Amino acid sequence: MKIDWRPAVLLLSCLSVALSQRTGSLTPTTKNPCIGQKMCGECIAVGKDCAWCEEPTYDAENKERCNLLSEHSNCKQEHLVFPQSILAKTENLPPKDGSRTDNPIQLQPQLINLKMRPNDPQKFTLNFRLANNYPVDLYYLMDLSYSMKDDKEKLATLGVLIANEMNNITENFRLGFGSFVDKVVMPYVSMAPNKSAGTDKPTINNPCEQCEPAYGFKNQLPLNGDPSLFQTKVQEAKVSGNLDAPEGGLDAVMQAIACESQIGWRNPSRRMLLYSTDAGFHFAGDGKLGGIIKPNDGQCHLTNDIYTESSTQDYPSISQIAAKIEEKNVNLIFAVTEKQVDIYKQLKNFIPGSVTGRLADDSSNIVALVRDNYQKITSKVEMSTTSGAEDVIIRYFSRCKNKTGELSETNICEGLKVGDSVSFDVEIEVKECPKDSQGYSKKFDIKPVGLSDKLEVRMELICKCDCETEKKAMDNRQSKSCNNHGTFVCGTCACDDKYYGKTCDCYTGNITQTALEEQCKEPGKELICSGRGECVCGNCECKPRRGNSEERYSGKWCQCDDYSCPFHDNALCGGPDHGTCRCGNCSCTSNFTGENCGCSTRNDSCISSDGKTLCGGPERGKCECNRCVCLKKSKYQGTTCEDCKDCKMVCRQNKACVQCVVHHTGEYKDSCDENCGDRNILKKPSLPEGYNTCEFKDEDDCIFYFTYDYDNNNALKIIAQETKECPTKVNVLAIVLGVVIGIVLVGLALLLIWKLVTTINDRRELARFEKETKDAKWDTGENPVYKPATSTYKNPTYAGK
Repeated sequence: MKIDWRPAVLLLSCLSVALSQRTGSLTPTTKNPCIGQKMCGECIAVGKDCAWCEEPTYDAENKERCNLLSEHSNCKQEHLVFPQSILAKTENLPPKDGSRTDNPIQLQPQLINLKMRPNDPQKFTLNFRLANNYPVDLYYLMDLSYSMKDDKEKLATLGVLIANEMNNITENFRLGFGSFVDKVVMPYVSMAPNKSAGTDKPTINNPCEQCEPAYGFKNQLPLNGDPSLFQTKVQEAKVSGNLDAPEGGLDAVMQAIACESQIGWRNPSRRMLLYSTDAGFHFAGDGKLGGIIKPNDGQCHLTNDIYTESSTQDYPSISQIAAKIEEKNVNLIFAVTEKQVDIYKQLKNFIPGSVTGRLADDSSNIVALVRDNYQKITSKVEMSTTSGAEDVIIRYFSRCKNKTGELSETNICEGLKVGDSVSFDVEIEVKECPKDSQGYSKKFDIKPVGLSDKLEVRMELICKCDCETEKKAMDNRQSKSCNNHGTFVCGTCACDDKYYGKTCDCYTGNITQTALEEQCKEPGKELICSGRGECVCGNCECKPRRGNSEERYSGKWCQCDDYSCPFHDNALCGGPDHGTCRCGNCSCTSNFTGENCGCSTRNDSCISSDGKTLCGGPERGKCECNRCVCLKKSKYQGTTCEDCKDCKMVCRQNKACVQCVVHHTGEYKDSCDENCGDRNILKKPSLPEGYNTCEFKDEDDCIFYFTYDYDNNNALKIIAQETKECPTKVNVLAIVLGVVIGIVLVGLALLLIWKLVTTINDRRELARFEKETKDAKWDTGENPVYKPATSTYKNPTYAGK
């Protein structure tokens, strides 16, 4: 019977997927992701260290064909499938400056061929140098509605200045000019007939005084190197008018970018589109107001330099503009008046490489705007990836201009000047193979935003082994390795109809494979062999629990795991002396019990010091697993619940040991190891809080401290303070000198005070005396004490005679 091998290969693929979903042991682990892969292609895709052994008899003893390369020591080298990723820089020209006859190179390398495995990141260095004399094309796109009349007249005189300014930066500069108004439909432009001419109302051919009819976009002057011609074309251009405030600027932007040949964009060149207006803009959806429902197609529609689809296609969306700018490598500069700056600045978040500058009322600062924004654009390089890199992870790392700085993840470097170089460490990785084999080949570009320089990456994913090719499968159908009932593919068999098993040795006959698989299911369960083995001819063959481990599942349906029981003391079920693991549960010996056989049934460790009671009696504690558990309400602690936690007895019992161990004093200082070797005493600079503190005086009258408590096993632990607190020694000499000096100082102070008091008192007496002397009054007429030397008497007899 002639058998087509392709259904067999398909069947094997389906079975491998089913088994990987059903079989728990085949699920890749974080330590070894290779385990469980049933096809060679799946194996090499799951991890960069995974290898496939296609030796026919390799899995006869349940060895894993897909495993870490280091685990394939038993596989012969000629049967080992381990493809490696290859990165080749096919075009790797160094950066160079430009000239009028020679194009510059700013990005190195230019072409990479990459053949790589999934989950195997590939790294390379990408160099960028800002070249001298890089070609620059500046297309001035101006709003020529009536409100921009003064700006147009000023711009005509500034064309030569713009060219001169840019020629100072690059020798290869060209300038062009285009204008826009709006769609020639209501309500954007007046559609009134011309019979209204002569009135002050706008009409279709007379939108304003001395204005030309409105239009969508005109390419007034393609890019060229003659500044005087730019000046002439701007002077010849006439303003127009419309009705609403927003203009049809996005229509003009789309045409100026899409129409490369008509505008004259060069490749390579730094393409700069300068958009000048004093109003807002219409965007996708606004066309419905004028009855235009056809979406903008993003294509060029210039005939005789006039946009022909202005009245039939809607305005483009912001995302369309952004996509077209990225596709054509254009740098968009919005030169708008003060009132519009905030609106246009918001577009920076949606349009890559765009900048916004404030335009003077008469456009007089346009030269500075062009120069400053060109420097702003060229001072930053931002790496981006074009379409085609779906499901590819690309990461950029750079130190930018700081060669000694830390390498950080970024795709942007700023602060560049002409001639500066920066490098990016690029990492490319694919996590998994695409479902469609057409996605194995990918092509995409890595490029600086706004520049035509690019690195082309041609990637070929290694998602299949050479042994899986159609030719190999055709040559190995009806193989003896598969008992002539299957196709031998990469060391495994893809069985023919009604045959299955590792070597297609199981024949279903009239019994379906589903019925045989039911025999491998535990009653009431859905998984074949409990998800831990393979169903071979109606019987379960249990798999190892992990890798090449000798630990295997057991039971009729592989339902038992004799290695997943809990551990005790780092041993399964506590070890053979404690118990054994049987189908996930510990079977303990007579001396142990518990979930992990860690609980002893003996009680000899709980016997109190009296040799009779357990754990000091039921009022103090109880014996569990041959260990005393002291009651919380009891104040007793210790291994047998006989130590009083709040009693000084513990302090007294451990005083001598603390003295000898910590301070080398006390009654045990000569026999410390003998008497205190079993004590758990720790020395620390200070005592922790929350413990019971003991305080004693040592031989030198110094006080030493220690604390004690009990751990989870009720074992006593002591923490002693390393230093003692000793009383301060009295300095007699200092005291005597202090007293003497104090007495002398006090005596001197008293003398000074006495002298001060007497001096003050004397001065007061003198002042009082002087005051009394000054105030005294003497009678100078007669001294009552004085008697003259002669006396005069009168004789009354001779009175009057």
